[in-house]
Amino acid sequence: MSSLCPFAGATAGGGVCPAKSDKSISGVCPVTGKDHSSERKETTDSGEEKGTDPRMVPAKCPFGYDSNTFKLGPLSCIICQALLHESSKCKPCTHKFCKACISRFKDCPLCGADIEGIEPDAELQALVDRFIDGHARIKRSHATGDLEAANGKNKVIYEDVSMERGAFLVQQAMRAFRAQNIESAKSRLTMCADDIREELKSSDDNLDLCLQLGAVLGMLGDCCRTLGDAPSAITYYEESAEFLSKLPTKDLELVHTLSVSLNKIGDLRYYDGDLKSARNYYARSLDVRRTAVKEHSAVASQVIDLATSLAKVADVDRNLGNENAAVEGFEEAIQCLEKLKLDSEQSSLEQRRLSVLDFLRNQLADK
Repeated sequence: MSSLCPFAGATAGGGVCPAKSDKSISGVCPVTGKDHSSERKETTDSGEEKGTDPRMVPAKCPFGYDSNTFKLGPLSCIICQALLHESSKCKPCTHKFCKACISRFKDCPLCGADIEGIEPDAELQALVDRFIDGHARIKRSHATGDLEAANGKNKVIYEDVSMERGAFLVQQAMRAFRAQNIESAKSRLTMCADDIREELKSSDDNLDLCLQLGAVLGMLGDCCRTLGDAPSAITYYEESAEFLSKLPTKDLELVHTLSVSLNKIGDLRYYDGDLKSARNYYARSLDVRRTAVKEHSAVASQVIDLATSLAKVADVDRNLGNENAAVEGFEEAIQCLEKLKLDSEQSSLEQRRLSVLDFLRNQLADK
C-alpha cells in the first residue's frame, strides 16, 4: 500500500504532505487523516536531508511562500494566514485583509481602530493574482562543474514545478478553510484542479495525478457544502467518485477518498429526504470498503470505516421500513468492531472504535 498523502510527492522536498510542512496546522492531513506531527526527515551528519541532490539549489520564493517553508508575507492576510483573496482595506486605518475575513470584525485586528468601512484594493489583489500565476516557475541553479557558468555565476534555469504549485495551492486552501474563508479556499482549489487537469492531458495514466484530482474535487465539494450550495457539492463529489472509480482500488488512499466522496453524496441525499438515492451511494461506499478490508484485513482504520458504512446503510434501511435488514447491518457492524483488537499505541483509533460501537448498540436497543 502507499503511505503517501495524495500531495506528498508534489513538493520540492519530496514526500511532504502540505499539512506536514505547514507548522501552523495540526499535522493531520484533511485528505488522508494521517498525523504527520511526529514525523521527522532523516538527515546526514552535516545536517542535510538524505536523498536530496546536492547539485540542485532548493527553490526559494523571495516572499517566503515556498510549499515547504510558508511564512506570512506582504501578500497574505494575518487573519486566515493565507494569500489575500478579494483584498480589502479598512477605513480609515487602511490595513489590508481578505474581504471575508475582515467583514467579521468591527475593530481593526492590527491597530484596534474602529472600522468605518471597507473598500476593495484591486491593485494589491492584482499583484497577488500575478504572484499565484507565476508561482509555477521558480528559479533553480545548477552547481555542477561540467555546466557552463556565465560571468562566474552558476547557470540559472527555470523548471516547471506545477506539481509543487499544486501542493502550495492546497496549503493555502487548507489555511483559508480552517479560518472559515471558504471562498478563498474554493478559489485556490479550483486553480489546483485546473492545473492537474492540464497535467493529465499529457499523462492521463499518472496514478498520483489522478488521486490528487479526486481528492481536490472532494475538497471543492466540502467548500460548496459549507457555503450551503448542496447541488454544486454533489456535482463535485460525484465527479470525484466517478473519476476515482475508474482507477485500480489497490491503493488505500484512493479507497478512502472514493468511499468518503460516495458517503458525502449519500449524506446530502439523506438530508434532502431522498432515502433511496442515499442508500444507493452508501451501499456503493460499503462495497468499496468491503473490498478494501478483504485485501487489507490487518488495517484497523479500514475495519472501522467498514463498520461505519454498515451503520449508514442500516440506518437508511430502518427509515425505509426494512427493519430486518437494518438489524442485520447493525449486528454485522458490531461483530466487526468487537473482533478488532488495538494496541495501546492506537488510542485515537480505539476511541473511534468505541464511539461507533456505542452508537451501534444504541441503535439495536431502539429497535
